[in-house]
Amino acid sequence: MPSEIQELVAFLHDAQLNVREIALENLVQFSPGGANSQQEIFKYDNCRAIEDLIKLTHEKKGKTVNESLTILVNLCDDSEFRILISKDKEFLKFLIEQLPNPQNLNADLMCMLLSNLSKDDNILQIFDIKISISDSQKNIFKSSNALDCLMDMFVKGSNREINKYAVYDYLSYFFADLSRFKQGREYFVTEQEYDNVIPLTKLLVFTEKWDAKIRREGVASTIKNSLFDIEKHLTFLNEPINILSYIMSPIALPGNKGLSDEEILDLPDELQFLDDDRKIEPLSDIICVHLESLLLLCSTRKGREILREKSVYPLVRELHKESKDEMIAELCDRVVQMLMRDEAEDKDDSEELNEIKDMLEKVEEIKDDDDIEMKNNDSDSDDDDDDDDDDVQGMVVVC
Repeated sequence: MPSEIQELVAFLHDAQLNVREIALENLVQFSPGGANSQQEIFKYDNCRAIEDLIKLTHEKKGKTVNESLTILVNLCDDSEFRILISKDKEFLKFLIEQLPNPQNLNADLMCMLLSNLSKDDNILQIFDIKISISDSQKNIFKSSNALDCLMDMFVKGSNREINKYAVYDYLSYFFADLSRFKQGREYFVTEQEYDNVIPLTKLLVFTEKWDAKIRREGVASTIKNSLFDIEKHLTFLNEPINILSYIMSPIALPGNKGLSDEEILDLPDELQFLDDDRKIEPLSDIICVHLESLLLLCSTRKGREILREKSVYPLVRELHKESKDEMIAELCDRVVQMLMRDEAEDKDDSEELNEIKDMLEKVEEIKDDDDIEMKNNDSDSDDDDDDDDDDVQGMVVVC
């Protein structure tokens, strides 16, 4: 015998739309996970609610779409629900095609849902999805591949140029999780035929977008995860990509405090004349990700030589002096150890990478909480997959 709340769930597929909408409105409160989670009610009737909620996201009324998306975003906290949603290829295609719609009031909520769905390897279907591009969208999208379109939306829509209701920041979490998978990393580090650009290079400028914490955080993690493919390191370290500048700049102290004139001259050109009032990354978690990226760039002897030549050691040294954060201090020590080591022993690059992975695992033990929980009222104003080794962005929760 179903409970009253389970009966309410059953109304999500009632023949009358107004009945479905009333049920939907009353069920949002039961969708968040956590210690007092009541998500089990949505498993009534073999999780029929997931199918019903997906259908409701196709309705025209913005409130109905918002409430159904909100429930789906929150239910992703449960792996059973997340798998059911993420394996629906047509629904993934629908979400992506709706994102650039200038009348879509829920585009950022759809980005949150994609971010949560990227925790499951069903998301790799994204590489097989082609989307329909209208004539009005052809100036934005030059490729019909879904991931190419998401990348272009993220870059071109960051200041609401595509949709005044959306900034697409949560796609950075989607990219970060996608880059945990080998196929995802290969995409971000490989030049794409449609525009002859390496996707990762499009993201680099956002490491210092100070009014978008979510965007900076996701981009930093995407960069880090992409660096697990060490054969690409020299390409990234050299011109024209010059990835070091984008990793070092957010953690460089104002006015290059503490650096000698000689050390400053060895810095990348972009960092040699820093203002005394410049802003640096204010969040320790993101600083840690950048330091982990530097550690990964130490995986090869040639990489370490380039980092030494570009004054990475003195920059990290001064950051260590200024920081009171235990994780930052630990990572600074690790980078220094790699850069100041005796190079007499010639190790294989894969051995070096495994050593650095071990370091990162030890640093993770210091952290109190590996997950990042984002609320919807958090303002931005301020094959072989090595999934366990890479950053996993935390689940997005809408309250």
